[in-house]
Amino acid sequence: MPLPPPEPSLVLETKAFLNARKIRFEINKIELPIGIKGTFGVIKHPGASLAVPITNDGHIVVLRQYRFAVARRILEFPAGTLEQGEDPLTSMKRELAEEAGYIATKWDALGEMLPCPGYSNEVIHIFLARGLSEMTDRPEGDEDEDLEVLHMTPNELDNCLSSGNEALDGKSITAWYRTRQFLNF
Repeated sequence: MPLPPPEPSLVLETKAFLNARKIRFEINKIELPIGIKGTFGVIKHPGASLAVPITNDGHIVVLRQYRFAVARRILEFPAGTLEQGEDPLTSMKRELAEEAGYIATKWDALGEMLPCPGYSNEVIHIFLARGLSEMTDRPEGDEDEDLEVLHMTPNELDNCLSSGNEALDGKSITAWYRTRQFLNF
């Protein structure tokens, strides 16, 4: 189910900006829909896709990936930033192949999420990927990706969430919750 349509603010002035690898940081003078004016910083993001891959024997494919911003390896599902003009499902199929080495034959859309709406316009499109086949010739991913592919049972993943012994990011927790609701388990 798509998110409700945006109610845009009126950007009165862009005071500063910084383009980084996949994002743009802007400081804008804005008039909010309620008429209040103020200066706000926002991270402009092209959007992303994420998949919860489930193997034919019921294991969940999870990545342990190094994230420089938190200086640690965390558990997360395969995901990636949308290329300009790229469809979210097309992006996710590419990322699943590059990051986890799988192709899926069955895809279900599990909606969208806004990971950090207080300071970013990023929208993440969540999918469930099933009917997985492991690729014999895995395509090259991003050069800076430091990741390990893991297979967990649903109970093992739940235990990681509840124990706090492994760090999981918010988008993966949301995606896992939606997957459990979709599959009724």
